[in-house]
Amino acid sequence: MAVMSGQTHHYHVEIEWQGNRGSGTSAYTAYGRTHEVRAPGKVSIAASSDPAFRGEPDRWNPEEMLVATLAQCHMLSYLHEAVLAGVAVTAYSDAASGTMTESPDGGGHFVEAVLRPVVTVAEASMADRAATIHGPAGEKCFIAASVNFPVRCEPTILVQAPTESPAPAGSRE
Repeated sequence: MAVMSGQTHHYHVEIEWQGNRGSGTSAYTAYGRTHEVRAPGKVSIAASSDPAFRGEPDRWNPEEMLVATLAQCHMLSYLHEAVLAGVAVTAYSDAASGTMTESPDGGGHFVEAVLRPVVTVAEASMADRAATIHGPAGEKCFIAASVNFPVRCEPTILVQAPTESPAPAGSRE
């Protein structure tokens, strides 16, 4: 696959605040944090702030979306690296987390994210390569390269269990 360098990509999203309870932002407790995130041709995302900041717990918040984006980007980079390394990945999941700290001025920032991918490969001979390619995947992840905090990766590599051979014709099970 040829990769073109120097290309510029643009991404467009819309957000719409839905939290006006009648008096707008007349007071900190007077408005809701609910909003919708949209992009053309995609399902809308019901969003809010973190419940710690008066948000709705049943909606995605920006901090969760940032951690999810890091995990997604790493996975997609990893799957590409797996192809290049001849590693047949048969399953991939991640239980990622992020840590944010608040500052005295009312702001805050992330101090780290930890990705915990569990990767299943087709054969035991691929396990070492499967572990190694997390490095280049992390380096090539567009989102991880764009943040100013460490993104650690703590992978687990599993080998797919051999499938049972079908019983020979004419035998009883």
